[in-house]
Amino acid sequence: MKHSLDKSHFYYAMSKDNEAVLTVGFGDTIEIETHDCFQGQITSAETVLDTLNWDQINPATGPIHVEGIKAGDVLKVTIDNIVLDSRGVMLTGPGLGVMGESLERMEAKMFDIDTAGGYVSFNGLELPLNPMIGVIGVAPADIPINNGTPERHGGNMDSKKITTGATLYLPVFHDGALFGLGDVHAKMGDGEISVSGLEIGSKITVTLDKADNIVTQHPVVIDQDGIHMMVSDESLDVAVETSVKQMIALLHPHTDLTLSEITMLMSLVGETQINQVVDPLKTARFFVPHSVLEHYKISFS
Repeated sequence: MKHSLDKSHFYYAMSKDNEAVLTVGFGDTIEIETHDCFQGQITSAETVLDTLNWDQINPATGPIHVEGIKAGDVLKVTIDNIVLDSRGVMLTGPGLGVMGESLERMEAKMFDIDTAGGYVSFNGLELPLNPMIGVIGVAPADIPINNGTPERHGGNMDSKKITTGATLYLPVFHDGALFGLGDVHAKMGDGEISVSGLEIGSKITVTLDKADNIVTQHPVVIDQDGIHMMVSDESLDVAVETSVKQMIALLHPHTDLTLSEITMLMSLVGETQINQVVDPLKTARFFVPHSVLEHYKISFS
């Protein structure tokens, strides 16, 4: 069954107490309209940034109740399509991002997006678009978590791997999951070092289902290249180490390797990577290519 959800239904924190605005079944497809992360507050480079309401940041459209999914299950989210608006914005300034201590004033920059050509111009430098979803997740286990923060439930992971064609697996903490998404970027590199990607409104099409053969306590993405384990923590060191350990815990039971052997294999083929380093928790991912999964006949689809 197909559904649609417009951006008038949004929330700023993922929580078990949020009331669902749409109920769907396994295998249903939903077109979800999203605000940009500033909820349209920045309309030009001359917008008075001192008046920006930081309480209206990272709205996620939803939440969506998935009928039949239970606490302890894993929600399978297939990213079918991302359609971008035609205009986006970036922002940086004092106290924001990696360079925040060196910047003297807030500055915004507007961009016209060539969605047909698939590029954006940065002062005449043509850059290919890489549309991706920054905020995506389910209700967390305990207290509400604002949409600017990533955790085991997903949230603001800011991963360029969460894009068209990828499948995201999220651990579910409450019956119905209460799924939502927002904070789409037309383009962003790993790290999101300025504190924003190219922020933009969008229409996202996803298919929601129950995953039957994967057990994970952290978000997992499978794309055309391989599998990615995503972990968030205050310490990037801890996030990196945990992502490695969680990937080994996920793959090891599907192989005939000893723990020492799979550790050596992961050192040969695995890659520690970074999603973002600017949110309250930093997010690392550990990547393993499809060739390894294929050799050991590991499939989570």
